[in-house]
Amino acid sequence: MTIYNLYRKFLEELSKIYSNNEAAAITQILFEHHLKIKKSEMITIPDLILKDGTVELLQNQLAQLIQQKPIQYVTENAFFYGLDFFVGPGVLIPRPETEELVQEVVGFLKTNPQKKILEIGTGSGCISISIKKNIPECNITAIDISDKALDIAKHNAAIHQTDIIFEHLDFLDPTQQATIDSFDVIISNPPYIPMKEMEVIENNVKLFEPHQALFVPDNKPLLFYEAIYSFSMNKLNLYGSIFLETHENYAKEVQSIFSDKEWNCIIKKDMMEKERMVIANLCR
Repeated sequence: MTIYNLYRKFLEELSKIYSNNEAAAITQILFEHHLKIKKSEMITIPDLILKDGTVELLQNQLAQLIQQKPIQYVTENAFFYGLDFFVGPGVLIPRPETEELVQEVVGFLKTNPQKKILEIGTGSGCISISIKKNIPECNITAIDISDKALDIAKHNAAIHQTDIIFEHLDFLDPTQQATIDSFDVIISNPPYIPMKEMEVIENNVKLFEPHQALFVPDNKPLLFYEAIYSFSMNKLNLYGSIFLETHENYAKEVQSIFSDKEWNCIIKKDMMEKERMVIANLCR
């Protein structure tokens, strides 16, 4: 089969479940990943005959994509903050808005001496690893309740040669929480989607990404933020800072948790003008 014919087959099949632009983007990512050929190059070699093994591999992965499995899980790769990360169904796929959270942290650390950092809910490790690559002198501890996620995070840290302490810990368990050291900076992109919103979540997220890292009870949407606040009152060092990603509908509620006189707390919008980040500085 020629590269052109296989490319057209992908577009035809994926356009049944995605927009034309999305279908083209997914197809391009997969072809570049396996064939190392950019779209501009394919235009010059439309009659290139692909090996049978390559065609079989791509067709098998097309079948996964038709089931709405995310392209990042199919290729086991996600690009985040200038780096490639291994990802699988055990961790969330890194997203652009989280890159903006990392940008805020990196910018802060470049001009502030606070170097002892805790990430709560590390997943693939993309946040901690990206920060460590940009601020090598900082010391980072990253925790997660999922052993599978921690295995992936450790794998990514090894790939990028970053020295990070990874620990298995249930942050919502007060007994386990008490064992954590104190820190200068706390970062978290915790679960924040109420269960009632599951019905409007896209299938490629709902069917494949870990629910434990996405959803919270409808009656406790701020569960993790309240726990982070309580923890920080005892374990955040003097003049410490907290960087949080939030649900766009709950940023003000998260800010209100840090509303007492000991905190200076602001909301920041993402590139889409949505209120997605809360930054709190301890002033006491």
